[in-house]
Amino acid sequence: MTGSEQIKSLIKSFGESDEARFFASAMQIAASEARQGHSNLAQELKNLIENAKKNRSALQYENGKVVNISTSRREINDLVEVFHSRIDLSSMILETSVKQQLLKLIREQKDWELLRHHNLAPIKKLLLTGAPGTGKTMTAHALAGELGIPLFLIRLDGVLSKYLGESIAKLRVIFDQMPGQRGVYLFDEFDSIGSHRNTGHDIGEIKRILNSFLINIEKDNSNSIIIAATNLPESLDKALFRRFDLIISYPLPTEKEIVNAIKKCISSYSLDKTSNFSAIAKQVVGINYSDISKACDEAIKEKILSGSAKIHRDFLYTALLNRMSYGRTIAPSND
Repeated sequence: MTGSEQIKSLIKSFGESDEARFFASAMQIAASEARQGHSNLAQELKNLIENAKKNRSALQYENGKVVNISTSRREINDLVEVFHSRIDLSSMILETSVKQQLLKLIREQKDWELLRHHNLAPIKKLLLTGAPGTGKTMTAHALAGELGIPLFLIRLDGVLSKYLGESIAKLRVIFDQMPGQRGVYLFDEFDSIGSHRNTGHDIGEIKRILNSFLINIEKDNSNSIIIAATNLPESLDKALFRRFDLIISYPLPTEKEIVNAIKKCISSYSLDKTSNFSAIAKQVVGINYSDISKACDEAIKEKILSGSAKIHRDFLYTALLNRMSYGRTIAPSND
């Protein structure tokens, strides 16, 4: 059977709800890829088929309709938040080396089939470090937007449990989803599960959770992207670092980058006086991108609500100073 005929049979069986023929056709496609030497792709297809079969086996009929009662499916809804991003890397101001590494990942992900054909894997496991507000979380959104795949934000408060072994089972549920649902999987505030195994009050449970993550990320052969983000890289267990394809450090913006960020945020508006963005930037070096954005939003809202034709430069300057001062006196949340 030719490749085109296999695909037609697959679509026809799906339309006719012929489950047996659907899976048989899918297995034929996997076998065909294996014969052509695409062993990694063939194995990935087989894994997808097996996972699909397991999910189908957890179906039951209720009032004449098929209802999914899969425990894993119910649990995953409690463990992740799903986002469909509309932003891309052009929405961000990034340090040159950071941007280059992310562009490399995007290129490899877009041509993943070509790389798999040569038994090579694209970059897919990232550890992002840096101060709050430097763009780590936004990067996950941008990568999902660039690749047109969903972002799954892992709710670590849902993963961590006081019951022995439950956190490990929940981690397994998340990693089990990755082969069947390609996406960007973001473990934010990763230090909460990735801390040194000799720290904490419940050392045994911390070790078990971290060991489970290490095993799962090592075994993962899906085409999803896994991102761990932390403000505290020094607290991470050393065994974690070699599990990631890329480790990217996000610095605070330089004076030039502060200027670019302000201009980008207020690009649709103008200031009430001759602009001297460099003079403003000099006074707020040390501010993060998140606070720049919030300060600009404050200035824009003030312009709109006051009925002014332009943004008050002094108000923008004050908003930036206040944001920077707030970040230094009150522990900020993650970006």
